[in-house]
Amino acid sequence: MLAVLAALPVLAVLVLMTVVGWSAARAGLVTAAATLVLAVVGFGFGVGKDTDPGLAWSLTGVVAEAGFIAFTIIGIIGPALGIHVLQRSTGAAARLRLALAVLHPDPRLGALLVAWFFALFLEGAAGFGTPIALAAPFLVAAGMTPVAAVAAALVGHAAGVSFGAVGTPILAQATIASTTLPEATGQVLARGVLPYHLALGWILLVVLIVIIGSAYGNRRGLVGWGLLAWASFFLPYSLIAWFVGPELPALGGALVGAILFSIVLAWRRERAEVAAGARQPHPDVEETVLAELSVLRAAAPYLVLVAIVLVTRLIPPIQDALRSVTLEWQLPGGFAGSVQPLYHPTMLLTVAFVVGALIQRASWRRIRIAVVSATLQLGPVLLALVGMITIARAMSASGMTQTLAEAAASTGAAWPLFTVAVGVFGSFITGSATASNLLFTDLQVSTARAIGAPSLPLLGAQGYGAALGNLIAPGNIIAAVATVGLAGREGLILRRTLPWVVVCTILGGAFALVLTLS
Repeated sequence: MLAVLAALPVLAVLVLMTVVGWSAARAGLVTAAATLVLAVVGFGFGVGKDTDPGLAWSLTGVVAEAGFIAFTIIGIIGPALGIHVLQRSTGAAARLRLALAVLHPDPRLGALLVAWFFALFLEGAAGFGTPIALAAPFLVAAGMTPVAAVAAALVGHAAGVSFGAVGTPILAQATIASTTLPEATGQVLARGVLPYHLALGWILLVVLIVIIGSAYGNRRGLVGWGLLAWASFFLPYSLIAWFVGPELPALGGALVGAILFSIVLAWRRERAEVAAGARQPHPDVEETVLAELSVLRAAAPYLVLVAIVLVTRLIPPIQDALRSVTLEWQLPGGFAGSVQPLYHPTMLLTVAFVVGALIQRASWRRIRIAVVSATLQLGPVLLALVGMITIARAMSASGMTQTLAEAAASTGAAWPLFTVAVGVFGSFITGSATASNLLFTDLQVSTARAIGAPSLPLLGAQGYGAALGNLIAPGNIIAAVATVGLAGREGLILRRTLPWVVVCTILGGAFALVLTLS
């Protein structure tokens, strides 16, 4: 009975957003209020234990944590949206679209390059919503509809989430697992999650091809390019994950893969031009844009971001110096929050925005308009984030999340079938693969021991599920739609991604069962 009650907030959000068609803000705030009532009445939140600080402090703590996390996410959305607005006003977005056309005249292949390799690179380097917030506006500038662009960015970055932010989800999982399973190092866990992505990663790429083909009204010939994109990324990705560890598979795989894919694109374009007998200008070329803005200047915000990410993530002294500054707070009852302001993606994106604008020689008027325009769009987004995160924090603090996980664990020998679903659920309610792994790694290890199954396949399933959950996490969807002017229409995106997450979750659970029995 408690498990059924604990599932109500999740079901309510899904139904209100996908069936009723409510915005994330409306669905989140209404469900958040109901979840707080349910936590107190059904689970004794704030009044059930001697150690509780009291109902008032408990409710205050949940809302404070939700607000704090929401503002850290807003810090990512704001400058990312500012970059998008500035790129459009300066003509940089049009210039980059022309550059993709020069690489190959088929705009679908440019979209594939951005949605797959660019998003995966940013996920591997920065994570925390950065790839979606930047790739979606880029895809809109490349000619995709906002809905298709957001869906493509969400799907395209997912294969890198297990190793996102320089391996943070796996490293966090190793920290938890190693306390009871000493052999669970980062490299071992990287080898545990890799088979799931290799066996099932093609599904997301197929979905991405379908999205891109539908957006441009033509899927012809995309399958072959999809196979090339898959191989170009997953080959270096797999080698790095197996032989090096969890820090660089997504980042390195995307970087190497993008180079290989671009070389083939350019080679095919040259062959087509030779066959045609002459180099033909692209029909959409705008001479004024070409004359006034070089490709490097047009791409300045993105290039600056890539450079900052590489320097701050891969040079230990700089990384340590930036991470040494921490802002944190704590309330009675263990409610707390912390952020490393100099290391957080907010700082990276803000610097990319400012430096990129200066390199592009944007006028102060355009910069001011971009900042004001981005800021004015953040209000509804903030409300949606606070609502959704309040649901997650209330469920976690009151024991609802653990109740659902334990109910699933009670299935005994059939447990491997549900391991991926637990990872998905963790990311859905927290918006973070890292948080999902922190929540449920102990559960996976203890359940594996109870049913006599090997732990590594179940930990790999947890990591894979945590990556999948990012496709339907309300916080990610809210952040993505905000950057392309779709705030309030989050349900459209959820309806596109949810069915494929269900498919991958079922297949991933079956794969986990096979691995545990083999």
